[in-house]
Parts: sequence; C-alpha cells; structure tokens
Amino acid sequence: MKKALLKKLYLLALLTLPITVFAQGTITGNIMDQNGEPLPGVNVVSKGTTNGATSDFDGNYNIEINSFPGLLVFSSIGFNTKEVNVTEAGEVNVTLQEGVALDEVILVGNRSKPRTILDSPVPIDNIGVSELRNTGQPTIDKMLTYKVPSFNSTTQTVSDATAHFDPADLRGLGPSRTLVLVNGKRKNQSALVYINDTPGKGEVGVDLKSIPAAAISRIEVLRDGASAQYGSDAIAGVINMVLNKNVEYTTVNVTSGITTEGDGFKLGADVNTSINLGDNGGYLNLTVGYYEQEETNRAGTPGDDVLFGVSADDPTWSSWLSSNPDLGMTVGQPKLNKADIFINAGVPFKNGKGEFYTFGGFTYRKGKSFALYRPPYWVSDPSNLLHEAGTEYQGFQPTFETDVRDNNATVGVKGEVLGFDVDLSGTYGRNAIDYEVNNSLNVDLGANSPTSFDVGAYSFSNTLANLDFSRILGQVSIAFGAEIKEERFTAEAGEPASYFGGGAQSFPGLQPANAVIAKRSNFGVYGDLEWEPTEQFLIGGAIRYEDFSDFGDNVSWKVNGRYSLGEKGALRASYSTGFRAPSLHQIYLSNIQTLVSGGTISNQGTFNNVDPVIREGLGVPQLTAETSKNISAGITFEPINNFTASLDFYNVKVDDRVLFTGEIGNDGDDTTTNPIEQILNDNSITSLKFFVNAVNTNTTGIDVVLNYRNMKIGSGIFSATLAANFNETKIEGQIDTPPLLAANDYIIFNRKEQSRITSARPKSKVLLGLDYNIGKMNLALNNTYFGEVSWMHSSNGLNGVDLGNGPLPTEDEAFDQTFAGKVITDLIIGYNFTDKISGSISANNLFNVYPDEIDTKGDFVTDLGGRFKYPWEVNQFGFNGTVINAGLTFKF
Repeated sequence: MKKALLKKLYLLALLTLPITVFAQGTITGNIMDQNGEPLPGVNVVSKGTTNGATSDFDGNYNIEINSFPGLLVFSSIGFNTKEVNVTEAGEVNVTLQEGVALDEVILVGNRSKPRTILDSPVPIDNIGVSELRNTGQPTIDKMLTYKVPSFNSTTQTVSDATAHFDPADLRGLGPSRTLVLVNGKRKNQSALVYINDTPGKGEVGVDLKSIPAAAISRIEVLRDGASAQYGSDAIAGVINMVLNKNVEYTTVNVTSGITTEGDGFKLGADVNTSINLGDNGGYLNLTVGYYEQEETNRAGTPGDDVLFGVSADDPTWSSWLSSNPDLGMTVGQPKLNKADIFINAGVPFKNGKGEFYTFGGFTYRKGKSFALYRPPYWVSDPSNLLHEAGTEYQGFQPTFETDVRDNNATVGVKGEVLGFDVDLSGTYGRNAIDYEVNNSLNVDLGANSPTSFDVGAYSFSNTLANLDFSRILGQVSIAFGAEIKEERFTAEAGEPASYFGGGAQSFPGLQPANAVIAKRSNFGVYGDLEWEPTEQFLIGGAIRYEDFSDFGDNVSWKVNGRYSLGEKGALRASYSTGFRAPSLHQIYLSNIQTLVSGGTISNQGTFNNVDPVIREGLGVPQLTAETSKNISAGITFEPINNFTASLDFYNVKVDDRVLFTGEIGNDGDDTTTNPIEQILNDNSITSLKFFVNAVNTNTTGIDVVLNYRNMKIGSGIFSATLAANFNETKIEGQIDTPPLLAANDYIIFNRKEQSRITSARPKSKVLLGLDYNIGKMNLALNNTYFGEVSWMHSSNGLNGVDLGNGPLPTEDEAFDQTFAGKVITDLIIGYNFTDKISGSISANNLFNVYPDEIDTKGDFVTDLGGRFKYPWEVNQFGFNGTVINAGLTFKF
C-alpha cells in the first residue's frame, strides 16, 4: 500500500516539473456605493480565472491579473454586478448601484471559472459573516441552522461525547453526507462516531465548532450532489468556508450572554487582523479567538423514581426524593471552553507571476457534560469514596469530559502552465478526543476504586495531495486533476481501572481489545467540462474515478444545464450519481456501553466490521460504499427590481446506506439458546450492535428563497428574506438483514432506529428575516419555524415485551409521539457609535419557546422515569429558552 501511494505521489510531482508561471500585473482601487460610501466585503474576480479578492473596510481591493486585456467582475450582496475592462496594471475605482442579490459571485460547484448565483446551474447560498453573526448564535453550526433552511444542528444532552459535537446535516441526509471545504480544500472529519440515541446516530461528521466565525469571510453552501467534482461525502451537498484575506482594520469582537433562567452564561472574544507581505499584494490574515459557556439544566421533576420502583412515600428514601425531585439530574447544554488560532496567507513571487499560499488553524477545547445521576439506592459507595466520612451518602452524578484538538493546514502554489491555471497543494487535518469520566467509581474495585478515570481516546487524520488544472477555451471551460489521500483512525484503551469488571459507572473505558490503528489510501482523478455556446445556454458535465485500498473503486458522474432568462433569472437542472465511502470509524469502531432500562443495568457491545464475531459468526458482509442518484431542477428570477426568488426541487436516492443497528439481545425464550445469544454469553454482554450496508432511502424536497432588498421606508432601508425547505425521507424496500439474524427473527433496524432517518429532523423549516437600517442603527427580526418531529417506539407497545408497568397498551395508547412545530423569534439591535466602534444587543428565542413536553403514554422508559422533560432523541431547536446577548466591536 505504501509503495503504491509513494508511486502516485511521485507521478504527481513529475506533473508539476514543467510548471512556468507568468502574469502581467496588479490592479488596485476603491469601491463605493452610489452615495459615495466605501463598500467592504465586495467580491472582485478576474473573469475566466480563479483569481479573486475582497474589498476591506474602507472599500480598497488588490487583485492580480494574469494577462491583459482582462475583465474584472465586482459583486456584493444587495448590489448589481459590474464588469470593468482593464488593459494595463494600475488603479481602477468603481461605484456599485444597489440591486440584485442573485449576482453574488461563488467559487464552489465549478472547477473551471467563478460564477454568480444567477449563472450557476446548481443552487448555492452565499452567506456573509455579518449575516452569520446576526443570528446571535455562538458557533458556525448553530449560525448555519438559523440561516440555511435545509441545514440542522442542535445541542445534545446526556449523550457522552455526542453532547460536545452536535450532529449537523444538510437536507436531512445525515452528518456523513455533507462535504466541508475550507478555501476549497477538504476539511478532515472528526474522530467521533455518534453512537448514542441522537439524530445522526452511527454517523461521522466534520467538527464545525473547530472553525471560528471571525476567520471567515463568507460561507458557500452548494445544495446539490457533487461527488463527481469533489469525491466522497458530497451526496447532500458541499459547504465551503472562505477565509478572510486582506483587511484594512484590526477587528476585535467581544460577546456575552445568559439565559433568562440565569444559567448557561457565555463569553467570547476574537481578534482578526492582516499584515501586508511585500509590495505585490501579499497578505497574512490572523484570527485568535476564545469562547466559554456554562451548562444549563432543564431536567424533569418526577418526584419519585418509577425506573427503579422507588416511590415518593417510600419510608427509606422519601427524604432524599423530597430533597431531589429532579433525581439529581443535569439535562441541558454542556460546559465548554474553546480557544483557536487561524491563519490565511498568500505571497506572490517572481514579480507577481505566481503565488505561494497557506492557511489552516488549531482549535483546542474542553467540555463537560453529565451522565444519569446515581441515586443512593442505585449504586453503593464503598469506603465513602464520593462523600465525606460521617455524612449521609447522597449518590453521585458522573461527568463525561472531553479534551478535543482539531488542526488543519494547507500549503500550495498557483501558477500557469501552457495556458492552464494550475493549483498544487498538500493538506493535513487531524481531530483527536481524549475522554475522562469523573465523579464516578468502579464498584467492582470496591474501596480501591479511583473516582476519576481515563477511559480512552480516539483520533482521525487525513493527508491529501491535490493537483488541479483549468482553462477557458472560448465557449468551452475545462478542468481536470487528481487527488491522493491517506486516512488514519486510532482508538486507545483507557486505564485498567476504567474497564475492570463492569467498568467505570456511566462509561466503561475502552478495553485493549477495542484499541486499533487503521489506515487506508485512495486515489482519485476527475474531469470537468462546460460548454456555453450562447450567452443564454450552458451545459456541463463531470466524471470522477476513485480507487480505495480497502473496498475497491467507484465511478461517479454529473450533468447539468442552465438557460438564462437574461437579467430576469435562469432555469437550471442537474442529474448526478454519487458515493460515500464508509468511514474508517464505522469499519473499526468497537466498545462497550452501559445501558439503563427499567431498573436493569446492562452492558452492550459494539463489534467492528472486521471482527470474526461479526463477519464469520453473524455473516455480516464487508462494508462498502453507499451510492446515490441525485436530480434537481429549479428557477431563479427577478420579476421586479430588488426582488429575487428561487425555487428548487430535488430528489436524492441513496442505496446501501451504512447504518448502526439497534440492540440485538435475548429473544425472550429462556428454554433455548440461539447462535446470537451464544455470542452474547461468550462475550459477557446483554446485547450487541454493528455497522452494515442495509438500507435504501429516498429523499424528496423543495427549497424556496425570496429576497426583497433596499426598500426605502422613511429615512431607512428595509430588506426581507423568506426561505424555506420542505423534505421527506422514506426507507425503500426491505432492510437487508444478514441471513442468520433473519432466520432467528431478529430486527436489526427497528421502528425507533428508522425514525432517526425519517422523522428525527424537521420535515419543514421556514426562515423569515426582516432587516431595517436607519442612520447608525440596524434592527433585525428573525423568525424560524421548525416543523414537527416524531419519536417512534421500537415496537410501539403493540408487539413487544411487557416493560414492567402493567399490560401492554392498546393501539390507541401507543407510545409514539409527535412534537409540534414551533416558531423561534430572534431580535437583534445594532448601533454604530462611531466609524470604528459598534455594539449590539439581542434576544435569541425572544418568546421563551420550548418543545412539547414528553408524554410517556405509559412507557416510563421514554423519559427514563421522568428524568427528561423535553425530547432529546429527536430534537428541533434545543431547550434553553430565551438567551440575552450583548456585544461590542472595535476597529483600529
């Protein structure tokens, strides 16, 4: 494998040897609006190339031109695009008129030339950093949730490490099927598999908390399948985070907030600045940030504990239950401390004939979440380990604490070879998580048990080399290139005390048998072609071949087209095939988890896909790639000045979807032992899980975006945006159950697990944003409707075993519950005290809206005996209630 990888790297290096770069000069200037005010954040692109720049706070810009004569394209949100011919290096000043939002220039989705949203044959959102900050949300994943209707991410609780990462997905297709890029280069995935009962269970995503908003100029969201262009994971779409370059001023942001319940205090500060490197337009942009938040608690208050059969009037425990009606629980957002540093730099060389560039960053964060409280009647405390001698034992609540490091770096060079724009780059990214369980004990160690445990660690890294060529030949644009990638996943065992016997309470440590170092490599080549025979008509296509060292190869392709309606809009459509390689995590993850159900404590084992227990004992096949078919069609148009609209339909079919099975345990017949039960007995566990390609899904949806900008009301300017997503995912055909399990009547993916795919995320989401600028003040009122979600019981209480709470319910008393849709309102008020000092106050969830409370319908396991008040296995928008924020921005 290593020899093959080295050979491919050597071939890539040979391709770069004949590179000779040349350019013609630099254009500088200033950009203003029609009132003579400077315009920051304007995109400037040398048309027909990938050269781009962004104007600074004073409207100044600097861009390299490869050859003269050339055409510069100036575009910004809310302004008409302007094209300017340039014949020589020098100064070009531009005035933009207020106008169309469809003219925003985007880079993602096209390898050969930048296009505007109007020109693009696929739907793309272009979101500026000011729009992201105006959500009042603390991290990128939450900002996108309140800006992109088809994107969802919510805080999880009492879910081990998942509480520190928050699964995020696009178009309801799960975290694994969205590709994340930084400056067009692939961002590494996190080291975590979401294995708890949350949305995205069994999947792997990118750690979006590791990218600070202060480092970002804008985010481009491609809502279309793009595996043929970018490779694995791009089934649902692509998120490209474009970093800041030259900025005129150093910007300092300070924010703080707290819930109206008095908890969840948060504080953040960041600095962004840039340094000019030389006289030829070189730059170094630097971002440093810090953020912290305290936990929140919205636990239920049952007053008694039906989970363990202890009532409020129990003579032994009534005093404790009276003092702890919430059963000691902490249910809410985790505690978090985060620090990060990011850079983005470019250095022209040989008098501007080429550019070296580099970007990347490092994020370090520590988190603390909470497990189920262990009341004194649940777990005994040997030798007063968790309380002082002579005091009455009150039980304990273990904490699950994470130490997360995420770092990525890209180094590259751009130039020209025989008329082709060439980009050669190398990227390294890594995410690592160390786990600790504190305020806990291992009862099997008795008085020798520690109360803090190192329970293990995970890491994931990838190393990439990319070589990309592009060129415009009249009406035809071509691009092609290659990528080599190596991935590495590791799992480290915890200390022996963490897994001895039953292990540490709440999370038994990873055992030596769970430790692994796994690697794989893959090689991909692609070609991209666009033909624009007239100004109105565009047709394009792409094809990609990838070969993976562990499961084989794949070919994916795409065709798309666009018919321009002039300045009034365009018709567009695409059809593509795609794929997603099973992650190394899904192939090699194994562990043991503690389960609590009906007062019974048990251990569940996850076996990896290469374990003989799974492959030979159960006959589970080797994991292979998911494949997809993606079709979309839509229209963008401007029926009147300042009003723009887009409507897009999409259908995504995913075959052989990788899933994490439900619990597979005893069949309830104590008279015989089937082969599966024998495996459980041999491994001293009560149930098992594994990963398998077993489900085909069909997702259909509609995206709608309406914008009305620059309406003069009084002495101010009013803008409004209405954006919506409506989608539905269905499971098609039969679930592919391995023959041995099917022969013994096991269901590997029950109703509850199916609901995580079909109903755990809102099927509808609508955003209405109202913005009013008057003088030095800005008022923003955002309303987000999160549609209903449904929690489905594993058997719906109709054909399962007695759960210990009397006879099974009738069909009218079934356990399923639908949680109604709700509207979350955010109010943001900003004020510019001077040109360089501004402030803001905001209220997120202004009207203190919470999800519907859990209705157990007789199933006390649904809310774990009343410990949970609000749903957590399905989640619309969390349950913190109103959050009041304040912020200050300084520029110097």
